[in-house]
Amino acid sequence: MEPTTGKPGCLRNVLVRLLLFGVFIIVVRFAYVVTITGESCNVGDFCFFSLPETFNLVIAGAGPGASAIAANDVVKATNGGDLYTSKDWIKTVHYYSSVFQDLITEGRLSPESKALCVESPTGEDVYALRQIGVRDSIGIFKKASRPLVIKALPSKVPFGDDTFDFVFSGGARLDKVSRPLDLASEIERTLKPEGFLVVHIGANDTYSFNSFLELFNSCDLIKSRDIDGLDLSTPKIREVVLRKRVETYNHGSEYEKPEPDYNSENKCLVPGHKRKLVRNAEPLITEEPLKPWISLKRNIKKIRYLPSMADISFKNRYVYIDVGARSYGSSIGSWFRKQYPKQNKTFEVYAIEADKAFHEEYRMKKKVTLLPYAAWVRNETLLFEVNHDPGKSDVDDKGRGMGRIRHLSGGNGGEVNEIEGFDFAEWLKNTVSEKDFVVMKMDVEGTEFDLIPRLFETGAICLIDEIFLECHYNRWQRCCPGERSPKYEKTYGQCLDLFSSLRQSGVLVHQWW
Repeated sequence: MEPTTGKPGCLRNVLVRLLLFGVFIIVVRFAYVVTITGESCNVGDFCFFSLPETFNLVIAGAGPGASAIAANDVVKATNGGDLYTSKDWIKTVHYYSSVFQDLITEGRLSPESKALCVESPTGEDVYALRQIGVRDSIGIFKKASRPLVIKALPSKVPFGDDTFDFVFSGGARLDKVSRPLDLASEIERTLKPEGFLVVHIGANDTYSFNSFLELFNSCDLIKSRDIDGLDLSTPKIREVVLRKRVETYNHGSEYEKPEPDYNSENKCLVPGHKRKLVRNAEPLITEEPLKPWISLKRNIKKIRYLPSMADISFKNRYVYIDVGARSYGSSIGSWFRKQYPKQNKTFEVYAIEADKAFHEEYRMKKKVTLLPYAAWVRNETLLFEVNHDPGKSDVDDKGRGMGRIRHLSGGNGGEVNEIEGFDFAEWLKNTVSEKDFVVMKMDVEGTEFDLIPRLFETGAICLIDEIFLECHYNRWQRCCPGERSPKYEKTYGQCLDLFSSLRQSGVLVHQWW
């Protein structure tokens, strides 16, 4: 009789299952530490690829106690635990070490500095600071990477006022913050008076650079220079050094923020970098077009939009205001949503439309705020007239005539209703700020000759970065060759003067039809 093999086979199966169960437990533990917590391994955590206790990594030439960096992918964490990294991580540490040593030489940083690295996902900059002797360093990011980086939202940095001597943000990561003003305010709050802020940004034009500087109300520009970037994707990057003022701080820095040009007649401050954009805009059409409805299609292809000339990353909010919006598809849906170059920014949209015929449609548009009033120079009740020329040039949106504020001189016998007008300039000043990026389209059937002077009078014009303006004049009618529209008293020459005065004042305005 041959011996049975049942028991050894059963034992083998049990051992295999125990081994698989052990592997499963290890995998689950690893997945929890790395994936669920989103943090590096701490002392007591299980991690793969652990190194011997005697392993030590420091940066070559990084100061006292430094030695050559190990040719492997594992770095010894500053708390004694093992921090698994990649060669790219180590390369980045080398890069920031060189940057920080230059700043030490310049007197912006010292081993005694208390340092904060903001928007630091994996803490290479923090590690570099500690390795060159700035031991009191910590990083913050929306997801922790301990022991180098703790969790913090840009709008709520978990440190007290005047805590840090030195704040750093690298990798052009500040360019990508959704609300940079919130983070800038927190940086200024936690930075000590006379402390230094060093930021690496991708701004390569004067508009974006000045937008960045405008985020910091209590800091002076000390230095700005282009340096080598970390890799081929960013061969050059701009390093900006700012210093926080104290109440008695003397503005004797190497550089100072440029003062804007002051236009006393129009009570408007227009910075030089905005005037430069105006000079680069498409030329105005100096001769009256015989067929303006055709000129629109041609002109829109020539328009030099502001976001096509400059980086708009450092604005706090992005706002589009359609004054005289009519239906959603009239310009918001058909033009702004589809054609305006937004640089992947999300815009808040305001539609200002007095004609009640279009109000119901906007109740279904959750991403548009409707102001069901007439933009005007003060708050008062007005008469609103809906009519159109004998031809079809002023009729669209399913045949609805064009509406306008009816002046005391009378109208053309169209449909007349009472509406509420509001002080558009004051509303604008209460709604947006200079740190916001504001685009406005205005089509108000002749009222632009009232509204534009009011915007200058109040200084609200300075809050608008780009204007698309339809100026209404006694144009040739499509229906009746040789006849001009009786609706408007202004001439094309007066409209051209309006556009020219806007540009001469530093306002980027485009002709709209």
